[in-house]
Amino acid sequence: MPATLALVAHDAKKDAMVEFAKRHEDKLAAFDLVGTGTTGGRILEACPSLKLTRLKSGPLGGDQQLGAMIAEGKLQGLIFFVDPLSPMPHDVDVKALMRLATVYDMPMALNPSTADILLRSARLTGLQTTSETPEVGSKAS
Repeated sequence: MPATLALVAHDAKKDAMVEFAKRHEDKLAAFDLVGTGTTGGRILEACPSLKLTRLKSGPLGGDQQLGAMIAEGKLQGLIFFVDPLSPMPHDVDVKALMRLATVYDMPMALNPSTADILLRSARLTGLQTTSETPEVGSKAS
């Protein structure tokens, strides 16, 4: 059973998320994907081959739906491109989502650089991580 990965982006970061999805379409295809409303729609438009379930828009409950998935153990990773420079009317929901990801020790990336690393994570694919298996496909000895 593939791991479930959430893709979320604030308005000013949606273009970056779409570019990320296009760049990693082959890797993302190995996951069951979920995304909040507009972000999910933009990803599906750019990458129609991906299997992505759209949730509600973040401010309309999508962030809380993802939080419930985390608490129920139904989500294995979160890629959330955050815009720290724009005020968010649903800031409390965003903070609650990130708090749950932290409480449940779930892999979470907040920008493209860490998202690139997260996609290579052995933990995200359900493997036990050790110093011998830090990344999928690495040649660590």
